[in-house]
Amino acid sequence: MNDLGFGLALLVVGMGGTLLSLWILSLLVLLLKRFFPYEEVKKADGPSH
Repeated sequence: MNDLGFGLALLVVGMGGTLLSLWILSLLVLLLKRFFPYEEVKKADGPSH
């Protein structure tokens, strides 16, 4: 395999691995949002003692 072919194969593997890991991370965040939805905390009126 010449240098150009090796470089292109390394590019595909590197970028593919990066995009795949970002996709998995985004799915994980989506699942966490689904199981633990954000709820705004309401502040009580008046003193907090």
